[in-house]
Amino acid sequence: MRLVQVMVPAGKRETVLSTLDEEGIDYVLSDETSGREYTAVVSFPLPTEAVEPVLSKLREAGLERDAYTVVLDAETVVSKRFEELEERYAEDEDGNGNRIAREELEARATEMSPRLGAFVTMTVISAVVATAGLLLDSAAVVVGSMVIAPLIGPAMAASVGTVLDDDDLFARGVKLQAIGAVLAVASAAVFAALLRYGRVVPFGVEEVFSIAEVRERLAPDVLSLPIALGSGVAGALSLASGVSSALVGVMIAAALVPPTAVVGIGIAWGRPGTVAGAALLVVVNFAAINFAAIATLWFKGYRPESFWRLDEARATTVRRIGVLGVAILLSTAVLGGVTVASYQSAQFETAAHEEADALLDGDARVLDVAVTYGGFPFRQPTAVTVTVGYPPGTAPPQIGDALATRLADDARAPLGIGAATAVDVSVRYIPVEQARTGGTTA
Repeated sequence: MRLVQVMVPAGKRETVLSTLDEEGIDYVLSDETSGREYTAVVSFPLPTEAVEPVLSKLREAGLERDAYTVVLDAETVVSKRFEELEERYAEDEDGNGNRIAREELEARATEMSPRLGAFVTMTVISAVVATAGLLLDSAAVVVGSMVIAPLIGPAMAASVGTVLDDDDLFARGVKLQAIGAVLAVASAAVFAALLRYGRVVPFGVEEVFSIAEVRERLAPDVLSLPIALGSGVAGALSLASGVSSALVGVMIAAALVPPTAVVGIGIAWGRPGTVAGAALLVVVNFAAINFAAIATLWFKGYRPESFWRLDEARATTVRRIGVLGVAILLSTAVLGGVTVASYQSAQFETAAHEEADALLDGDARVLDVAVTYGGFPFRQPTAVTVTVGYPPGTAPPQIGDALATRLADDARAPLGIGAATAVDVSVRYIPVEQARTGGTTA
């Protein structure tokens, strides 16, 4: 619930008070004695969802748009009439109850957009912490970087600016998002380069990209899209309902911070092409979060107050949703291809293990199968390294040529289109001695 305080212009007192009486609203009237153009201050409690329609009726009654209006949080109101007012506004005719007024929404979105200095500082810290967490393979540290990331504010500012036709707020939100993305990647790249060349993290290319926290973000699939869409919807709903957005901010950061850090790591290790998937994921997530937030706020019924701006706001919203939607569809097609390619990769790895097993006899066995992939977004197997263990004192089984022939049939082009690339097959042989205790193999 809210406590609204309105300064009443000269000559409008009776009109304003009669409007409040017609709505069944209890109020307190205080004389304004500063000698300005206002004659009184009226204070009245309202349910949260009643603020916007009541203020609209007061403005229709003559309350000036630029008059001072203060909306405060109210903890408790004990009044039978207020309970009736709550029931009346529990759900509006459009089904958009339980939402804050457009003025409060705009004020909250503006407040959530931090000053540039604070935004830059927190973004750099978040990117550095995320990079450290990825290189440490620590999920806890990566989550910590999400908590401090200031990324929900700019996304919500751009979305609110779109539906309310506030160009300044929209421009600020877009600018902060662009600065945040570039700054996060640059900070992660610089920090990762310092760790690499300072020998703090003496990993080679293969080692750094084999870290689980890094590897899982190199080839994102189509399931990444619902995460970003859900983040945008949750952010818009939390903003529109007036509840805390802190936890939702962590969810939005989860879709943005780790992938940007992976891109920075790829740049620092001189392999930007390897992290193309993570870069695509960043773009998709930014687009999906904004798309979902704009659509949610529009669905909740937020429009510009002025009727004359409604058509322009509708056209702007449709245009921006259309642009974001096209970007998401194009990116989703790529992510869908990555998903199919990942499934084919898993099938190929299983087939490689089974084919190697089928060529072995006696006590020799496959210890490990490592597959190297190339290309993006449709990964193709380029090399297979099979590690075979065999008993000491016996000749190692020669399976390289036969395995290469069989794997040539198993390797498929991405999505089954075109010819598959040749796969280099290497076999490593390791003598493996089995200890026996009491005549039983241990």
